[in-house]
Amino acid sequence: MKKVELLSPAGSLEKLKTAIIYGADAVYMGGNAFSLRALGKNFTADEMKEGVAFAHSRGKKAYVTVNIYPHNEDLNGLADYLKFLEEIKADAILVSDLGIFYEAKKIAPKLPVHISTQANITNYAAANAWGDMGAERVVLARELSLNEIKEIREKTNIALEIFVHGAMCVSMSGRCLISSYLTGRDSNRGNCAQPCRWNYELVEKNSSCESFPVTEDERGTYFFNSKDLCLLPYIKEVIESGAASLKIEGRMKSANYVATVTRAYRKAIDAYYENPENFTVKDEWLKEVEKVSHRPYWSGFFKGDGKTGGEIYTTSSYEQSAEFLGVALSYDTETKRATIEQRGRLLEGETVEIMQPKGEIFSCAAKDLRNADGEQIENTPHPKEIFSFYSEREIEEYSIIRRLK
Repeated sequence: MKKVELLSPAGSLEKLKTAIIYGADAVYMGGNAFSLRALGKNFTADEMKEGVAFAHSRGKKAYVTVNIYPHNEDLNGLADYLKFLEEIKADAILVSDLGIFYEAKKIAPKLPVHISTQANITNYAAANAWGDMGAERVVLARELSLNEIKEIREKTNIALEIFVHGAMCVSMSGRCLISSYLTGRDSNRGNCAQPCRWNYELVEKNSSCESFPVTEDERGTYFFNSKDLCLLPYIKEVIESGAASLKIEGRMKSANYVATVTRAYRKAIDAYYENPENFTVKDEWLKEVEKVSHRPYWSGFFKGDGKTGGEIYTTSSYEQSAEFLGVALSYDTETKRATIEQRGRLLEGETVEIMQPKGEIFSCAAKDLRNADGEQIENTPHPKEIFSFYSEREIEEYSIIRRLK
């Protein structure tokens, strides 16, 4: 049985390395142009080259998003960019627009092309059409049920990729006009203002613009606000659907998010292949994905009942059960000190949880805090400051330091 690919988001070079170290088989990233995350940090040409080389050095793959719906002016520089991606040996590009697909096949014929979820592939005929034109993989629309995915698998030969975790959008697979209409920022060109998360009121056309609150059972007015997708409880059915790749959303998320979610799905996927017949989802994996910042989880359209229950009417805020405090840079076995890069304020002596890329999760007291000059400190208030603390137990590089709430 060929093992399914675990595909994680890489919003920066740090996150790319984190995803691979925590178990991703492949990562996807975007450059400073042609990508649907224009507000993200994204990759410079040098960073992208380094990221692809880093992935390949570990036997992993790196895909690049070229998935905007371009207007004429957006095509400037496309040819050079596609040639560059072919030269650095990106494993594939993700494309939504037929014009970009056509240009890629003509300009960079050695560059494999995957079709993005933004292309709204909801049936086997569309999947076959893209395959006949030369696409190697299609990312199915999020609006499909398990049975629909299985039918597409039965009636196509092209590789299928499906989303298993992350933010959902009120529009059809992210093709939204609300942002453009209300703010002038085009979500289909990578500049979404996320107006679906706003609090709305209803205005009656003939009443001098008097506004009325929009409520549902007095619970609130966030009627566009979606829950987050989480298919970890159904990972057995997901794997057996026949998809070649399972995708985690989140190029705008933190390194902590990427590490935690990737690790949880890695554990689950590996456990399934070790013993498919007796596989069960462990509570510890489910608890892990609760620790990162997220909206309440649901199963989306996967179970076939996604037309109801996917909205949050009371708030647009996030929830999490752990706070990200830092990333381990190194551990000195002689002094038994872990060197950390700060991501949140840590207090002298407080108990923290250590999530390691390979080893088990454990707790310890962060004793004898010291700054980069070796001076004792009471806390770590400065963003990304380098500090260290004593730990009897060795801490792996890239370990996540967090505080349980």
